[in-house]
Amino acid sequence: MFNPNVVVKNIVNQNQMNAIVSLLARLLIAYIFIVAGFGKITGYAATAGYMEAMGVPAALLPLTILVEFGGGLALLFGFQARFTALGLGVFSLITAFLFHGGADDAINLMKNLSMAGGLFFLMLHGAGKISLDHLIEK
Repeated sequence: MFNPNVVVKNIVNQNQMNAIVSLLARLLIAYIFIVAGFGKITGYAATAGYMEAMGVPAALLPLTILVEFGGGLALLFGFQARFTALGLGVFSLITAFLFHGGADDAINLMKNLSMAGGLFFLMLHGAGKISLDHLIEK
């Protein structure tokens, strides 16, 4: 009997395909953090004001930029990916409830929760073979 799960498993269990899919997944996850972190750099004053309005001290903005932009770049290159994914996953959960907890922002709440789930999965499985982590571990 045809089982599509087995077909996909057989495709991604090939070393080269596994490496490419891991890289693609990592790039897609990193993208949102790099763009968001860069946006906070270029719109520093506006972001600080928004944070203050949400009850979060603007003094945390440099740390937020480091986590988002720096963490996004670390994921992009696959550097310390498990640790970075754990940190970004926790960050995504915290920001989900601090900034998107209202009923009028349910989509962004779900987005952050979904990102956290993907990040925790990346934490479990690592960056893959096309990564700095793989080069360092060799």
